[in-house]
Amino acid sequence: MVCIWSDIRKNHLWQKGVTKHRYNQKWTLTGEIKKSMFSRVFIFCSCLFVLGGCASNDEPMPEIVYDSGSKSVLIPPKVVSPKQSRGNAYRNVPRGWLPPSQLEKKWVAIVIHHSATEKGNAAIFDKWHREQKHWEGVGYDFVIGNGTDSGDGEIEVTFRWRKQIPGAHCGGTDNNWANRDGIGICLVGDFDNTVPTAQQMQSLLRLVRFLQKRYGISKRRIYGHKTTPGARVTDCPGRRFPMARLKSML
Repeated sequence: MVCIWSDIRKNHLWQKGVTKHRYNQKWTLTGEIKKSMFSRVFIFCSCLFVLGGCASNDEPMPEIVYDSGSKSVLIPPKVVSPKQSRGNAYRNVPRGWLPPSQLEKKWVAIVIHHSATEKGNAAIFDKWHREQKHWEGVGYDFVIGNGTDSGDGEIEVTFRWRKQIPGAHCGGTDNNWANRDGIGICLVGDFDNTVPTAQQMQSLLRLVRFLQKRYGISKRRIYGHKTTPGARVTDCPGRRFPMARLKSML
């Protein structure tokens, strides 16, 4: 009897354990199903949120403001003007160096001259070119003084640069490429017999750097009058003009 009772009790405990194990297993499975369903519902709602246009948008939108009369007022997005970077980049440049934007042309070279005189300025050269050469006026775009009739290193801007018209500094005609597309700079002085002043060279260096930057002119396109392709035979800008030194500083 004792053995039989012992077997019955063991069998009862075993069945109870199996039932409890099955219950726990069922509860665990039910929990996993609930988690899976919750994840699916969350993903579905997120999709509806995005497709419904509720996602963030970087595009600026008008703002609607309501007044006391309940009338809607549409405020358009703020319009930002483009930056004038070209002008800002040259704010330390003398005003006369910047030609009128509606007239400005694309220049491709720089031609350097000397006046072959001991003194002078833009006005004196203008008178001489008009009366003696019968040109429209001074043939250069810029004249750099030596301290005689204008300041030492003073850069004078001529009417040709202001009007952006061809020069007359290479041959006196406007139908050759150097006058049409090259910027003529004249330093006052006779550089067959002397050299430019230090102030003249400093001013020339500053002017040439400005022109290079603005028009993308390389050092290979900076000429003395005598080395300009197609120019007539001349010593200009003088045998003692330091062209190699100038280019080494650019």
